[in-house]
Amino acid sequence: MGDTDRKFFVLDTNILLHEPLAIYSFQEHDVVIPMTVLEELDRIKDSKRDVARDARVAIRALEAMFKDATPDEISEGIPINKDKENTGHIAILADFELQETVKAFADKAGDNRILNGVLYLQNKRAPREVILVTKDINMRLRAKGAGVRFVEDYRTDQLIDDVQYLTKGFQQIEGEFWSNVDDVQSKNLAGSTYHTLARDPFEPTYLNQYIIDEESDFAGRVEAITPDKITIKDLSRERMMHRRAWDITPKNIYQGMALDALLDPDIDLVILTGAAGSGKTLLAMAAALEQSIEKGLFDKIIVTRNTPDIGESIGFLPGSEEEKMLPWLAAVTDTLEALHKHDHCTEGSLKYICDKANIQFKSINFMRGRSIQNAFVLLDECQNLTASQIKTIITRCGEGTKIVCSGNLAQIDSHYLTPVTSGLTYMVERFKNFEGSANIHLNGVVRSRLAEFAEENL
Repeated sequence: MGDTDRKFFVLDTNILLHEPLAIYSFQEHDVVIPMTVLEELDRIKDSKRDVARDARVAIRALEAMFKDATPDEISEGIPINKDKENTGHIAILADFELQETVKAFADKAGDNRILNGVLYLQNKRAPREVILVTKDINMRLRAKGAGVRFVEDYRTDQLIDDVQYLTKGFQQIEGEFWSNVDDVQSKNLAGSTYHTLARDPFEPTYLNQYIIDEESDFAGRVEAITPDKITIKDLSRERMMHRRAWDITPKNIYQGMALDALLDPDIDLVILTGAAGSGKTLLAMAAALEQSIEKGLFDKIIVTRNTPDIGESIGFLPGSEEEKMLPWLAAVTDTLEALHKHDHCTEGSLKYICDKANIQFKSINFMRGRSIQNAFVLLDECQNLTASQIKTIITRCGEGTKIVCSGNLAQIDSHYLTPVTSGLTYMVERFKNFEGSANIHLNGVVRSRLAEFAEENL
C-alpha cells in the first residue's frame, strides 16, 4: 500500500452492518479492517438481532476477497478490484497486537483497540491521510479527542445532502395557476381533462407529482413527461376536498392529495410523510377499509411495522403472532377505534370489521420469502427501516397489491439511521420517477390544537 495520493479508510463495525458491501465503495483508496471488527461481526452474526444477516453478508464478502491470499498479503493488502489498474487495496490490521496507548472507552475494549489501530496507522503511514469511518457519533467525538485527525461518517448511501431537499410530492404555484400559463393544449379522455404545457416552469417535476396553486381552485397531477412538455390531469380542488373514504373527508388540501393517491387503482405504492398527527395512518386505514369492504378490490389488509428489539421481546409476549404484535400496532387499533367511535357498539364493530376486511397484523421479520397477492399493505413507521429492509417488503408485493408506506423523519429511533440515510428517504428519492407510485408530504397537524402547538413549539 505505497501510493501517497491514496487515503487509508479504517472501517468501524457499524459501517459493515449498515452497508455490508461498503468495502467496494472505496475503489481507488486503501481500506483497513481492524481484527476487532471481524471479532464483533462474528459475535453479531449468530445473534437474534435483525442485523445478524448483514453481519453474515459482510463476512462472506471479506472471505471471498481474501480466500486465496497468504497471511503476509492479508496484512499488507490485496487489490480490491483485480481487473482495474489504479485500484485501492484492502488489508486486515491485527490491532490486538498493538500496544494500548488510548483508553477513550472505559467500558468498551473493542472500540479502544480500533482507536489504537487508527493512531498506529496515522503515525506509521504519515503523511498519508488515515480516516476512521464510523456511524457512531460518540465514537467520532472520542476519536477526535484521542488524537485521530480525520474522522468521517459513511455518506456513500446518501442520495441527498439534507432532508430539506427531499421531494414533497407536490408543487405549490405562487398566485393563480392559469395566469402563469401562455400555451396550453387541453383534451378530454374518459371523463377526465388533461392539459399539456411547457415543462420548464415546473422543474423539477416528476410523474404523479401534484400541482396546486395559492389563489384559485386548481389542482392537478403530472400524468406524463417528455423532454420539453408535461401533461397534467385536472383534479378540481373542490372535488378532492369532498372525496369520502369510510366516512372520512380531507381536512386540508394535503390530505386531499393523499386520499386521491390512496384511492387511485393505478397507483401501487403511496408514500406518506409528515409530522405526528398529520393524518397518515387514519387516511391509509380509511382508504384500505373503503376499497376492501365497499369496493371489494382487496382480499385482505396486512398491517406491519418495524418493532425494536423484536428478536428478543416478541417471544416473551403471550398469544399468537398477531396478539404479540398488538402492543406495537396500537397506533393502528387506535385509528380503527377513531373510525368507529360513533357506532352503537365500538368493540363489536371493530371485531366485525377486522373479520370482514380480513385485517392481519404481521411482524416484519416474517415478511421475507412471502408473495402477497390482492392485498392492501400498510407499512407504518418506515423511518426506522433501512433501505434493504424496505426493499425486502416492497419486493413481496404481487399482482393486485397496493402498499402504503408512512413515517415521520423527525421520529427516528434507530441507532444507525439519520433522516438522510433512513430507508424512507431512500424510497422517496428512488421512486419519484416511477409511474406506479405517488409521494405526499402532509403539512399541518390535524390531530388537535394541542398536538399542533406541540409540533411547532417543542
